[in-house]
Amino acid sequence: MRAIILDRPSEDFDALRVGEMPKPEAGPGEVLVAVAYCGCNFADTMMRKGIYPHPKGYPLVAGSELSGVVAAVGPGVDGFAVGDRVAGFVENAASFADYCVAPVERLVIVPAAIDLKVAAAFFVQSLTAWHLLHNVSKVQSGDTVLVHAIGGGVGLYLTQLAAMAGATVLGTVGTAGKEQRALDYGACFVVNRGETDFVKAILAFTGGKPVDKLYDSTGGSILDRSFGLMRGLGHVVSYGEAEAKPFDNLWGQLVLRSLTFTRFHLGHVDFASPIWQRGVETVFGGVANGTIQVPIEQVFAFEDAAAMYQRLESRQVAGKLVLAVDPTL
Repeated sequence: MRAIILDRPSEDFDALRVGEMPKPEAGPGEVLVAVAYCGCNFADTMMRKGIYPHPKGYPLVAGSELSGVVAAVGPGVDGFAVGDRVAGFVENAASFADYCVAPVERLVIVPAAIDLKVAAAFFVQSLTAWHLLHNVSKVQSGDTVLVHAIGGGVGLYLTQLAAMAGATVLGTVGTAGKEQRALDYGACFVVNRGETDFVKAILAFTGGKPVDKLYDSTGGSILDRSFGLMRGLGHVVSYGEAEAKPFDNLWGQLVLRSLTFTRFHLGHVDFASPIWQRGVETVFGGVANGTIQVPIEQVFAFEDAAAMYQRLESRQVAGKLVLAVDPTL
């Protein structure tokens, strides 16, 4: 079968290639999926460079998010049958291929109202956002929340879901032109960090009122400066380090205002829990009925995977990049 293979972690794209791999087989508790489309996430670019915080061995088949059709089920699998349309993600990569084996608990039946291309474009980011807001953090109506990288994939779902919960959504972007979609999706105020002191701009907008909750995928100096915006007993949730890891003074920042700090990764959720099921029902139902928008920025042919990585790493994307593996499914 065809696969997008990362031979080694590298800054150079020559380590990323289309190659042939043996077709995998589903083991106990697993499902073999004939892949239709894959979503590209910032985590994929980190795996390419070897800086992903959950290390992988190399060489590896890239990709963690997919949609497709069940080709086979392993022993002990209930609830899925050959021919079912599914979407999901795999913790150890391997989705950028004609076939992918996935643990049954990380797959969801795709409703007939959702196209498989769309199904590959929201699973990881929307469920990450939902759990940031409703599992590790508890957003309330009337909260003021700040979302860094609000124009990116997770940021746009945080915007929609937080606004649906009755929160006032503020955000920052690092690239001009990425503000508008977040505003269209329910944000009240978005500032470009590259052009304006975002701390001063946000305090001016709120009239000095502090922020209740911060959702951060940047880390580094952006996160460090953001603590000055937080109210006492506020909650900071980290889910990425696009700029850098949090600074070593993190403890000192937290004790200044008795803040709660949480680091979140979707793979650590209990997939058998009621709260996981509630998240799935909410986001899939919202996408199916149109209350949650799925912004697909561009679809790439399988052989153009390197161009997809380059596009995402350009930081010019306000939406989702999708890899077409077998659009005929």
